Amino acid sequence: MSTHRPRKRFGQHFLRDPAVIDRIVSAIGPRRGDCLVEIGPGEGVLSRPLLESVSRLDVIELDRDLAAALPRRLGEPPGLTVHQADALRFDFASLAPSPGALRVVGNLPYNVSTPLLFHLFDQAEWIKDMVFMLQKEVVSRLVAEPGSRQYGRLSVMARFHCRMEWLFDVPPQAFDPPPRVDSSIIRMVPERLDDAARILRPALAEVVRAAFNQKRKTLRNSLKGKLDQEAIEGAGVSPSARPETLSLSRFLSLAQAYHSISFQ
Repeated sequence: MSTHRPRKRFGQHFLRDPAVIDRIVSAIGPRRGDCLVEIGPGEGVLSRPLLESVSRLDVIELDRDLAAALPRRLGEPPGLTVHQADALRFDFASLAPSPGALRVVGNLPYNVSTPLLFHLFDQAEWIKDMVFMLQKEVVSRLVAEPGSRQYGRLSVMARFHCRMEWLFDVPPQAFDPPPRVDSSIIRMVPERLDDAARILRPALAEVVRAAFNQKRKTLRNSLKGKLDQEAIEGAGVSPSARPETLSLSRFLSLAQAYHSISFQ
């Protein structure tokens, strides 16, 4: 079958290196009974070896041509279900037989990776684990520690939802066309949130968004309209602190204060 021409508007860079493909499949560790979902299968270079290990594979592909061609490209495997859809709007819970059942994998398009991660965080209760190839810069932000240049909204919300492990890096020459950036593989395992954490989640999202929306400002200014100086101090946080210096536990304290004011 002819090779698909990558489309810039979909951020398509197709993995070609067999050694890298094998290493990713090994990191995923697919097993027969897994509820496996692949985002952006492209030409199926990961789908093919995954289907050798699982009885069913759901794939989500935005590109109509790729979605239509994939079953033929892979030899019409009975376990393959193709969803021609936008992963940013896809209801992942609809594929889960029970909470914590889905294993989600894929080479995430560079141009939508951050909003897609937030979409998956919204449905994290249905997900067992995720193994993704992402732009190396995005992985740096996901695992960043407070005080580092990469630390931001994505870092805080990812840490609230998941345990993360940076597995290995992938060079540009492993792709066609080669991207102008390095890529990395990360494993993300959603935390099972208790009732208190689930209740606090909307407040945390609001506080973190407001804080990093004006990252250079102190909390006294960036949280104006949400928490006053007295409320910030009452949460055990200095109003003169900047958001990039705060740990998740500090943000949770601020979220608790905001929740008690705004979500009652």
